[in-house]
Amino acid sequence: MACNLTARALGAALAASCFLVWACSLPDDTPTEPEPVQSVAPAPTADPNPNPTPAPIMGAPAPKATPTPEPSPEPSPGATPEPSSPTEGASGCGSPTPPALSRLNVKVHLRLATAWVLDATPLVGPDAAYCAKIGFPDRSICPVRPEGNPERAACELYVTGRAADTGRPGPTWYRGSNLCTGPASGCSNHDQNQYLLLVHTAGTYRACGRNGVCGEVDVDK
Repeated sequence: MACNLTARALGAALAASCFLVWACSLPDDTPTEPEPVQSVAPAPTADPNPNPTPAPIMGAPAPKATPTPEPSPEPSPGATPEPSSPTEGASGCGSPTPPALSRLNVKVHLRLATAWVLDATPLVGPDAAYCAKIGFPDRSICPVRPEGNPERAACELYVTGRAADTGRPGPTWYRGSNLCTGPASGCSNHDQNQYLLLVHTAGTYRACGRNGVCGEVDVDK
């Protein structure tokens, strides 16, 4: 009886040993976790333009500057006045209206100790019909109106115009080709009457109307 128990115990131990050997020989079915894959960053690409020009920032167009108007020049002393109108004096002249200025009769009017005085008289014609109407029936070249006629000054302005240097009604006076500007120039415009001239020095003196007609006289003072 004891022998049977021993034999059974040995058999059981042997069987347990065989089971353990068999169990140890079995492959390990536990899944192996994969190792994490390390990502590799791509190598930087070389910039073809390492110093790019910044793109311009488009904004509103700059307003155009408004040019400052230049000031109108002031007339200098002695500047030539604006020419008179071709019809200036016509309203005061009345009828008949004189024809165009044809000559200026220039003569020595006074011989004073300080200066000689020249006088210029505007003449029109030849127009016998006009001269007869205003009181000169014996001529075809005549003044615009008789001496003392109230329309004479307006009619003389109508045909003669204004002096280029003074702007007064009457002719422009010259000594040779120079304007009469005072004693240093040899002659002076009369202070009250543009048809008169004060002569200080000998020479040839001319009086010219707006239309370019002139009369002259030689003075041997």
